[in-house]
Amino acid sequence: MSQTIISDTFQRPSLRVHALDNVHVALKDLPAGTEIDDDGRTVRLTEAVRHKHKFTLAPLAEGELVIMYGVTVGRATRAIAEGAAITTENTEHSTDSHPAQAHRDHWSAPDVSRFSGITFDGYHRPDGRVGTSNVWLVVPLVFCENRNIEVLRQCVADALGEDPYRDYKRMARELLHGEAGAARDAPPSQPLFPNVDGVRFLTHTLGCGGTDDDARALCQLLAGYICHPNVAGATVLSLGCQKAQIEMLRQAVAQRDPQGLRPVHYFEQQAAQGEDALIREALTTIFDGIKEADRVTRRPAPLSALTIGVECGGSDGFSGLSANPLVGAVIDRLVTLGGSGILSEFPELCGVEHKLVARCRDDHVAERFRELMDAYQRHAAAVGAHFSMNPSPGNIRDGLITDAMKSAGAAKKGGDSPVVDVLDYTEPTVRQGLNLLCTPGNDVESTTALVGSGANLVMFTTGLGTPTGNPIAPVLKVASNSEMAQRLPDLIDFDAGPIIRGEARIGELADELLQLCIDTASGRYQPRAVRLAQHDFIPWKRGVSL
Repeated sequence: MSQTIISDTFQRPSLRVHALDNVHVALKDLPAGTEIDDDGRTVRLTEAVRHKHKFTLAPLAEGELVIMYGVTVGRATRAIAEGAAITTENTEHSTDSHPAQAHRDHWSAPDVSRFSGITFDGYHRPDGRVGTSNVWLVVPLVFCENRNIEVLRQCVADALGEDPYRDYKRMARELLHGEAGAARDAPPSQPLFPNVDGVRFLTHTLGCGGTDDDARALCQLLAGYICHPNVAGATVLSLGCQKAQIEMLRQAVAQRDPQGLRPVHYFEQQAAQGEDALIREALTTIFDGIKEADRVTRRPAPLSALTIGVECGGSDGFSGLSANPLVGAVIDRLVTLGGSGILSEFPELCGVEHKLVARCRDDHVAERFRELMDAYQRHAAAVGAHFSMNPSPGNIRDGLITDAMKSAGAAKKGGDSPVVDVLDYTEPTVRQGLNLLCTPGNDVESTTALVGSGANLVMFTTGLGTPTGNPIAPVLKVASNSEMAQRLPDLIDFDAGPIIRGEARIGELADELLQLCIDTASGRYQPRAVRLAQHDFIPWKRGVSL
């Protein structure tokens, strides 16, 4: 999608995204009978079309393809009149049938002179990586330890006077007891550890009762978090008898931290001298850990030390026109500056595989992408599923009626730079540039995986609104439309709506959004999800329960 098309949309009723498209996107609600100019030709709407939805520019016979973003996004299941809306009743999921051939597309890097010499203030780790946050992590190896994790969370919050839900509790006391009750438990005037962003507590439902592969994958994911540049160190709780053993996690940590530079403390409840001893020893490591972490201060780091994961959730019919290409433009700028991006959600790349293969830097990377996509689709088919099931009711209601249509817009988050590597779930990024990561389309599972593979910042686009955050990496929310951004200001950090209205070009907003990323990485801006203590963590369970 060209930026020129989007920047010229001011006050236009609809938009053809790509020259090859046979549909327009309604930019506002259009009543039946509206006459639309399509490059000098008039198309009259046969029915009302809601904003974000699509309508045909010519009659489509049953079986004909629906083209948007220049790729196949559906197939007509019955004849569709010219000027009629594309709906789930007349269109089904379909993708391009031509094979994905690697031909190494040429890429024109954007102008990044504005950011020449710019740095961010991060936490430098002994292994050379740089964090955008500085947290101590508390991790359960198995779901049986979730209760003890919650005990530790409440104890630490009380001891530090840093309860993230203090304002809500004050609200509840005021409602019940009046202002006098609300005045209790005032927060400390100064934080005890100003250089520490907090202690983060993970919980999950895995670690036992699944396959050996699931146990290994969990340990690899947890190792990715423990060894993350945003993490100063970790306390790990194990029950003892579960499938995901401490030694399995130790080995996974050693793969990422072969020199043992990251402090990690392991506790096994079945070997402890009772509950009190377990909690006391765990608390001791946490408090000792944050005291040591507080000695590390932010120092300037090059933008090449940034790895930004890109994600979407609660997408709408404008996501692929505004927020997603905007985020993609930021990734192109970061890659040009020597940094890295990670694009995930393989079910939402369905239909644009050939375009991504064409961007792979060599045949090996292209073949890895094909193999992982094919394996994922075979696994889905084995359990009676298909990528076409990906769009949610909210997606469909707001204009994304097929997975291919959703995918064509979702892939825009990856920009246009070459794909330097393709990673399976939990694999760490090792090459600077744009990486593809195999994850599901589930927002939180995918965000969890992005951070586990090394993203020290996440840009998350949404058209409907979502609170998703992460325990250790800041998550910036980018709205596809201004109406939602204004209605949910407590969730949204950046509004891409001016692109839809034609009031701003993608390029100029990309510079603004990259600057916001730099401010966030430096601790100068706190994203909404961080303010809400939205610490979402859901591992991807690929196997079955046994």
